[in-house]
Amino acid sequence: MTKIVIIGAGSAIFGLNTLGSLLRSPKLRGSQIALVDLNAQNLERMTRLADKINQVWDAGMQITSHLHHQEALSGADFVVSAVEVPPREKLWRQDFEIPLKYGVRQPYAENGGPGGFAHTARNINPILEIAGDMQQACPNAWYINFTNPMVRICDAINRYTSIKVVGLCHQIYAGYGMVGYVLADELGINVPDAPFSTHADPKYSPLVHYIAQQTVEKVDIKAAGLNHFTWIVDIRSRLTGEDLYPDLHKAWKRVNPAVEPLTRQVYEAFGLMPVPGDEHLDEYLPWCSDPQTTPWEKFDLSLYDWEGAAQQREEGHQRIDRLVTGEEDIDTLKDTTSEGAVEVIEALSLSFNEYHLAVNLPNIGQINNLPLNAIVETPALLSGMGVQPVAVGNLPEGIAELLRREITVSQLSVDAAVLGDRQLALQALLLDPVITDLNIAKQILEDYLLTYREYLPQFWN
Repeated sequence: MTKIVIIGAGSAIFGLNTLGSLLRSPKLRGSQIALVDLNAQNLERMTRLADKINQVWDAGMQITSHLHHQEALSGADFVVSAVEVPPREKLWRQDFEIPLKYGVRQPYAENGGPGGFAHTARNINPILEIAGDMQQACPNAWYINFTNPMVRICDAINRYTSIKVVGLCHQIYAGYGMVGYVLADELGINVPDAPFSTHADPKYSPLVHYIAQQTVEKVDIKAAGLNHFTWIVDIRSRLTGEDLYPDLHKAWKRVNPAVEPLTRQVYEAFGLMPVPGDEHLDEYLPWCSDPQTTPWEKFDLSLYDWEGAAQQREEGHQRIDRLVTGEEDIDTLKDTTSEGAVEVIEALSLSFNEYHLAVNLPNIGQINNLPLNAIVETPALLSGMGVQPVAVGNLPEGIAELLRREITVSQLSVDAAVLGDRQLALQALLLDPVITDLNIAKQILEDYLLTYREYLPQFWN
């Protein structure tokens, strides 16, 4: 019997999607599901919903709930986690606004830039606490991570614990959406007459999802690099096996210049198309934050809608309440997706072969010209043997250098956060492409450490 621990289960998005996907999996029928969340109210409402779904769908699961992960870990085979230090949107906004005081405007402030450092440093302690407890309670379990910054969180688990970690992210589908939009005529993709963008605004998501669903059926994309910073290394027709890169290159020239302008120019400069869409790609590039040229205006790079995200979370909790009371049919959850978690659990626990488009794992040679043991994202085969990444060889040297720089920044950020080392933290900021002044880097770091002192005791001991 497979035991699955879901940490952050009270989440209105991650928890609901993961729970709905697990409970409708016939392959996992009879499994144990342990729901964990520090928020008692959110945990209680999700547990009531889980019990109801389990009964109505006759899922045959054994469900328990816990306010602390230590109560749930014993005997676990998989730990699925999407924890964030709260309040998420307030802290993210501060990550962006603190450098603004010193004239530094970040593109996005979530995974790269100074905000990527602050986000990493806050999340490291709770993540390593979970992984450290896993070493005692379930040392052979897999840690399936959804917490951002993905590369840095997985790196911390990989280098500072003995736990097996795999990171999952659905951003590859932004690549499928863009390819389907650009090659719509060649592939016979139905594209409704509506503005297309991979930006984070929820109004764009349905169209990108609709196009991506069609494209996945017709095209195979192999992408490699770092999470939110991957590149298409091979693209072929599933029908004919034809290399579609020549068609893709030509087709971009007829697309409205306002569509993904950053992706388009980076593709032209480096020869491979980046996958994640403009608003994730921009975090890692040195050409998106200059206050003189204001590239965020040229490339139409909008910030995350912090208020909208908080409102969406509240609406999600209200939906859970409606599902529990019967005001909304629980069968609406049959369309949920766990973003790959269920597929990973099924393949690894039941020993069948599953090809996954994008997984984050330590580099054991899947990308030859990136550092060994760094966390990289490639396709992989999942089976009873574990998660075996697809080897893609070398990336073009210009792209590899961009990635190597981000790997160095990521690992310095992790080391600084784990060790409470201010010198390493400063080095991480100084190597980040957003920072161009030594003294300003020092000021930003000091402000972050003071502002987040309650979350970062390791820097004050």
